[in-house]
Amino acid sequence: MARTQYSVEFKLRVVREAEEVGNAAEVARRYELHPNVVYRWLGAYRRDGEAAFGRKIRRASHGVPVDTARMREVESENERLKRILGEKELEIAILRDLLKKRGSRP
Repeated sequence: MARTQYSVEFKLRVVREAEEVGNAAEVARRYELHPNVVYRWLGAYRRDGEAAFGRKIRRASHGVPVDTARMREVESENERLKRILGEKELEIAILRDLLKKRGSRP
């Protein structure tokens, strides 16, 4: 039997309805889903919010969700800032050397 892929909007609708009604099994019957599917979606939604159905989320060793796409953005930005900082430190060192040389001349 093939696995069905449901849209994010559908999952959110089912989860929100299950929380409103308070009975996931009833909502599962209404949408012709297995109750375990709805319970799994509910657990993911309660743990990660809407992000549970969007991008892939992995968990760090301490259990905090990590958005891998955002993590890549932050790492890229970090590398860019490190490069800029290195360039500025080099400029400062060059300017200090120039000041020393200029100060020793009459």
